[in-house]
Amino acid sequence: MDKTVTLAHGAGGKQTSELIDRLFRPYFSNPDLTADDAAVLSVESGKIAFTTDGFIVSPYEFPGGNIGKLSVCGTVNDLSCMGAEPLYLSCAFVIEEGFPMEELKRIAEAMAKTAREAGVRIVAGDTKVAGKGEADHIFITTTGVGRVLEGAHPSGKLARPGDAVLVTGDVGRHGCAILLAKGDFGIDADVTSDCAPLWSTVRAMFGVTKDIHVIRDATRGGVGTVLYEIAGQSGVGIRLDAGKIPVAPEVSGVCGMLGLEPLYLACEGRLVVFVPKEAAPAVVETLRRCPYSENAAVIGEVTAELPGSVVMKTAVGTQALLPQPGGELLPRIC
Repeated sequence: MDKTVTLAHGAGGKQTSELIDRLFRPYFSNPDLTADDAAVLSVESGKIAFTTDGFIVSPYEFPGGNIGKLSVCGTVNDLSCMGAEPLYLSCAFVIEEGFPMEELKRIAEAMAKTAREAGVRIVAGDTKVAGKGEADHIFITTTGVGRVLEGAHPSGKLARPGDAVLVTGDVGRHGCAILLAKGDFGIDADVTSDCAPLWSTVRAMFGVTKDIHVIRDATRGGVGTVLYEIAGQSGVGIRLDAGKIPVAPEVSGVCGMLGLEPLYLACEGRLVVFVPKEAAPAVVETLRRCPYSENAAVIGEVTAELPGSVVMKTAVGTQALLPQPGGELLPRIC
């Protein structure tokens, strides 16, 4: 096989078949993977969730993962946030001419490993090759189908006054890791992305209670942006306690140097969860026993005051309106 991706690998001929058979098929092989134009799948009766997402992260390899791992996690987590067990994924690649084949193998390997962990099958895909300079290394689009758990109906419209606001771990690590990986600031800090598949985390929460009002993954724009979205969708206010928001010391240090707010940095392995206040202690206890949520915490509550707004209680006891997210804080993070 060639050492780099060529335009012929996207032309649909012999080289395309070789790329699929020698590189992708060994990693993605499963009983539902098809060589036809579409996969024919079995889905039990009930509701399904369906989602799609594009990934153009730069750099495409970063501490804690690469674009392949990210593409599977992102779509698996979107399904999970709807209370849906991920079943099937498709993936489409846009690869720049000249992309190293060994690096493409690492991306495919990461996708396969993450899919196995998440219990999801990659069943169909597509490969296109863009000319040199027409794409930035590699883009991936993944589409997912999942089976919604009976009794699960989380939505951004269902936050209610009296709900507790939870996060499943420390915030801002993915965005901070990408920022440092770009190398623009010359900061040497040991920050690893939190990128992870979270279906097992969501399943564990539903094992405690089906009365989970909202689940959202805090990707682009971070926790702060997600909270504003939910406050607007539900027509409620949200009050946070700054002292209860978990932030890793290394992330806090970088943000302090650069004047950034960790709440607006992307996460790729963290959820924002709204549950009735009385259920919160049991949910947090369960989360802290799960692999990717040891630092889960209640960080605030939902109120009827100031609908559509997010208020922060500071360490000195004052309250301030959290600024509305806007502009481009950190491009190309997912």
